Amino acid sequence: MTHLVIYPVLLPLLAGTLLLLLRRALPLRARRLINLSAVTAQAVLAAVLLEQVRGGDILVYALGNWPAPYGIVLVADRLAAWMLLITALLAFFALLYAMRGTDRGSRHFHPLFQLQLFGLNGAFLTGDIFNLFVFFEILLLASYGLLLHGGGVWRTRAGLHFVALNLAGSTLFLFAAGTLYGALGTLNMADLAVKVAETPNENLGLVRTAGLLLFGVFALKAALIPLHLWLPAAYASTSAPVAALFAIMTKVGAYCLLRVGTLIFGNEAGPLTGLYAHWLLPLALITLTLGALGALAASGLRRQVAYLVVVSVGLLLTAFGFWTQAGIAAGLYYLVHSTFATAAFFLLADVIARGRGELSDRLNPGPAIHQAGLIGGIFFFTAVLIAGLPPLSGFLGKFLVLRAAFADPAWPWVLGLVLTASLLGVVALARSGSLLFLRAEGKAEATPRGAGPLARALAPVAGLLALCLALMIWAGPILGFTRAAADQLLEPQGYVHAVLGPDTGFGVP
Repeated sequence: MTHLVIYPVLLPLLAGTLLLLLRRALPLRARRLINLSAVTAQAVLAAVLLEQVRGGDILVYALGNWPAPYGIVLVADRLAAWMLLITALLAFFALLYAMRGTDRGSRHFHPLFQLQLFGLNGAFLTGDIFNLFVFFEILLLASYGLLLHGGGVWRTRAGLHFVALNLAGSTLFLFAAGTLYGALGTLNMADLAVKVAETPNENLGLVRTAGLLLFGVFALKAALIPLHLWLPAAYASTSAPVAALFAIMTKVGAYCLLRVGTLIFGNEAGPLTGLYAHWLLPLALITLTLGALGALAASGLRRQVAYLVVVSVGLLLTAFGFWTQAGIAAGLYYLVHSTFATAAFFLLADVIARGRGELSDRLNPGPAIHQAGLIGGIFFFTAVLIAGLPPLSGFLGKFLVLRAAFADPAWPWVLGLVLTASLLGVVALARSGSLLFLRAEGKAEATPRGAGPLARALAPVAGLLALCLALMIWAGPILGFTRAAADQLLEPQGYVHAVLGPDTGFGVP
């Protein structure tokens, strides 16, 4: 049993605890250094873990050395390590931007930042449904504090909606977990995969109900229609680095849908095989379409970017909704692109809003901003990236999803709605760019004192965009990895045998 699996969970917990205990004793510079060092270490750990599992090994850590299913286990496979690395890289650049001043005004920002990562990393690594609930609550409690950081009427109102809906989701999660435990006597994911496949007929209704409750909870986290209404206001109202970090939050819901849908209700689930298959694809396509309409109708740039997050969720879950190797592999590639691209856009929207003075991010013509040529060029590049125009990673991700769609009977609907949503996205971003830059007149209302502050603001944006370029340049090896991860997900026997041992008989005809 390797201890490497627990380090991505322990490190943010210890760093967050240290920052919380010393929040009054340490100056802001020291707290920033501790936080940034911890995030950097988490990125290194995630890269090492990814290398360990790249060949197909599944690493299991049994807490207290209690064997599964009696004890709590953490499980690292290709998908979990992939999500850990994405989260750490995103957190690094979001924190760099926050260190420009967003983290001032409260001693709790840095502890909450690490506790958010603790919840995220735990959710990706846990092998137990109840502990998934626990990590959900940890990351949500931290997200409440981060969302409200800085105060304000709109931020408080959006935070109230965010809290209310997620508390309802937490209640449903407990109902689902209790029902599963009552019917099957276990909450270990690998053991659930075995027990669901052997469910007697009299318990099928209970297990199906519990599985659909879990679907609703994960759909809420992922902002799937009609449970997406909390996202635009929350993401548009909070501070830019928090919104950038929250770009991974919807991916937690998508990760859980994929994990539970392939492991517990996958090909070996007997009568419950494909429980999510009838729901995910149509809801994802509706989410994609309504998100694009929301982006087109948005009156502010940050709200438009928030709706583009909804669009990315729709396309991502469309890919997952095929439940094929090609679809899942395309989705895992697009997941990285959409996370980094939308996070960069949130940070860039904040730079633009600060440069426009009283107009902020409202999509109305106004005075030219300081260094409009540079910022406009970055806006154009980011817009092309998110809209999915060639030859960048956004185009490649959409192309892979559309190619995977031809194996599904609903492919005409998929092609029609994806291409329509893409067109609406291009129109929306073209309109925004025209109003912000091409129709700007006169001098800037707010001009930074020097190039230094602007350069520091754009550095995290450039870093995230560089990661998207890396996705395009090294698309071959990355796609090879995502295909291998998809194969591993679609063959849950390996996961079950790694956790429970090879004698379970799971998957044996």
